Amino acid sequence: MGAITIGNNPDRERFEVLDAGKVVGKAWYKAYDADGPAERIFYHTVINEGRAGQGLAGRLAKVALDETVAAGLRIVPVCPFIKSYVSKHPEYEASTVAVTPAHLQFLDKALAARA
Repeated sequence: MGAITIGNNPDRERFEVLDAGKVVGKAWYKAYDADGPAERIFYHTVINEGRAGQGLAGRLAKVALDETVAAGLRIVPVCPFIKSYVSKHPEYEASTVAVTPAHLQFLDKALAARA
């Protein structure tokens, strides 16, 4: 394992885990700006096969959520992993928004347009 870095790749709308420059994990999001504060919908997190059990998903979630909060955005945890992580880390409670049908409709349309 090389040097692990985690950062936002806004052009791809995802946070990435990099091992010596190679992407080995991702947390995808969509920006959502309805009435009220801007939000970031996290909808899928994955760590590459063979890299599970190394704590990378937790590290990825922490960086993604910390940067989201620091940017003044609210967290919308559609992704089961992010939802679980938030539920175990009360420090994100004040910045987390419950998933609504409007979030899911927006996400469905945004992902369908990408296909």
